[in-house]
Amino acid sequence: MDVNEIAESVEQVSKIYAEAFNIERDASWFVLKLQEEVGELIQSYLMLTGKARTKGKTTEEIQAEFNAEVADVFCQLLLLARYNGVDLEKEVANKWLSRLKK
Repeated sequence: MDVNEIAESVEQVSKIYAEAFNIERDASWFVLKLQEEVGELIQSYLMLTGKARTKGKTTEEIQAEFNAEVADVFCQLLLLARYNGVDLEKEVANKWLSRLKK
């Protein structure tokens, strides 16, 4: 599966979520939801690295939570890019992968 295929599947899930909870997915929602997910990722990272209380969770539970939060950030970023018409494959190639040719 390529990035665009993943983004399309994530879009379908996001629409289902929005309909179920009566959420308007506008420009602000996409960027603010990304910020929320990054915050949750940071919280789980702090727990994983011993810089925050573990709330009684095991190391395995914290690692699983961290992994899930990384996925949430990735998916929300895909949604933000898709909403704003950003071709991620093109932008990654231009910004990052072009440096491999130098």
